[in-house]
Amino acid sequence: MKIFTSIPSDIPETPTLDKIDVPSDIKNLSSIQLQSLADDVRAHLLYSVGQSGGHLGGGLGVIELTVALHYLYNAPEDKIVWDVGHQAYPHKILTGRKNLLTSIRQKDGLAPFPNRSESPFDAFGVGHSSTSISAALGMAIASQGSDKKVVAVIGDGAMTAGMAFEGLAHAGHIKANMLIILNDNDMSISENVGGLNNYFSRIWASKLYKGIRKSGKSFLENLPQAHHIARKVETQMKAMVAPGSIFEELGLNYIGPIDGHNLNELIAVIGNLKDFDGPQFLHIITKKGAGLAEAEVDRIEFHAIGKVQPLDQQAVTKSGPKYQDVFGDWIVDMAKVDPDLLAITPAMREGSGLVKFSQEFPERFFDVAIAEQHAVTLAAGMACENKKPVVAIYSTFLQRAYDQLIHDVALQNLNVLFAIDRAGLVGEDGPTHSGNYDLTYLRCIPNMVIAVPSDEDETRKLLTSAYHYQGPAAVRYPRGAGRNASISKELDSLPIGKGRVINERDGEVLIVNFGALIEIAEEVAIEQNATLLDMRFVKPMDEELLAHHSKNKTLIVTIEDGAVAGGAGSAVSEWSQHQAIKTPVLICGIPDAFIEHATRTQMIKMAGLDAPSILLKIKNYLS
Repeated sequence: MKIFTSIPSDIPETPTLDKIDVPSDIKNLSSIQLQSLADDVRAHLLYSVGQSGGHLGGGLGVIELTVALHYLYNAPEDKIVWDVGHQAYPHKILTGRKNLLTSIRQKDGLAPFPNRSESPFDAFGVGHSSTSISAALGMAIASQGSDKKVVAVIGDGAMTAGMAFEGLAHAGHIKANMLIILNDNDMSISENVGGLNNYFSRIWASKLYKGIRKSGKSFLENLPQAHHIARKVETQMKAMVAPGSIFEELGLNYIGPIDGHNLNELIAVIGNLKDFDGPQFLHIITKKGAGLAEAEVDRIEFHAIGKVQPLDQQAVTKSGPKYQDVFGDWIVDMAKVDPDLLAITPAMREGSGLVKFSQEFPERFFDVAIAEQHAVTLAAGMACENKKPVVAIYSTFLQRAYDQLIHDVALQNLNVLFAIDRAGLVGEDGPTHSGNYDLTYLRCIPNMVIAVPSDEDETRKLLTSAYHYQGPAAVRYPRGAGRNASISKELDSLPIGKGRVINERDGEVLIVNFGALIEIAEEVAIEQNATLLDMRFVKPMDEELLAHHSKNKTLIVTIEDGAVAGGAGSAVSEWSQHQAIKTPVLICGIPDAFIEHATRTQMIKMAGLDAPSILLKIKNYLS
């Protein structure tokens, strides 16, 4: 493995990679050329992500595995399902997209994750984790009777989700022909790879052992007790040198762990396993960030990076604090005054701004790994014992726990606060991570309070308001920096369900803002000489404020960073229909379409939520 001490700033020379356009070009390479190819892919990945920004550490850890898989399998006829998707950058390089990798996560560029519409080599679209085993099992079942091979590559973090084990249990039950590869990147299951582990793994994956095992099974099937004893002995032998007994008990043939950076070892073991019958489970050990010294040391920081800026340039960023940091400061301050506060996150400590809290209140911090359903019901249980849990969760991750949100929290009217990050259009991670639907799926749930702050100070105040509310409440805010509003250090709260007047003007239009698009709403209001309301809450909505300021108005225009269908604008429209004077409502929100990856500003424009687009809609409506 070639080791880099920094990210290349010039296009690296890649003589072997230059010959590879599609995976079939790999088939005739020698062992030495395959290792050279892996080194070339690593150099190309480092250079490309340095130019574009994006996920880095996960991809660096699976380069040898990716080369081995495409050397052994015949994609796209054979199916390789990646989980989680940020491991798939090397896969994109080897499947005809190497020259486009610098465009990844940019408007009209490569998608940040595997995408079926982008390439036939992307067997399954991936954004959230722990889906690969279920999807690959479905493909294996559907392909029975053919020569197709199916492989699922699951990252170790993804193995913490219940869905992965649901897929494992089903695969072991129906004995489908498939290979599941656990990429254990030294952050989860195992500490080291020893020589004894490698030795036994080679034996268990050998064709000789396969033949002996098959013959012994046939002979002993007529002797149930003897067959049971033999199976137990085999399982116990594996358990002595490998942590795989749980997978054996689920009905899978466990092999490993083996060194995931030893290309020859990978090819030898996987080459045998691909012809085994039934579900095979291969455990490989890799280093996240492998090949880049800095990334190996700081795996969290180098999970994803921004564009590498030249030394004489400064990155241009918004001056305000990130919303996640506003939340992080608030929860620490609130915990100091309320000993009943407990914080829960499903594997998003850094992304949700909980690092400081976890350090200052470790006994009150619970990272439940990638287990959103458990996170929500865990909070419900805590609330039953008079604690005040705060669930810090991304909008799209809360979707995975919708049943628990309804049945375990809202139905019982429990005191749980949901701090919903990454609400609305998120930017480069695209539609898999855009939190477009939370207003819609939350608004229809009885007992819920939904707050939509428009800046950093409002976020802090509304978090306090929702925290003190007796019942389930949600505060949703976007990814990234705010508008640099002055933030009060006090733990002040605002009255539940009450909005505010930003500007009162005598124009014929009333602008009603919900959330973080306030600057766009202000621009539209100025151009229209319109009164501007900032509603603060979607539920309960300040109907009194609406009624007072909609008098004598020709049109109400609602603006929200959420789906039009069933969202905040729909709430205003529903309210309007019950008024004596039914003022028409023009709803400006995210349309009924998936908005592809771009910057957040570009995605807002693509959704028709920038000021010129909204002004044009108003003009067309009035005329």
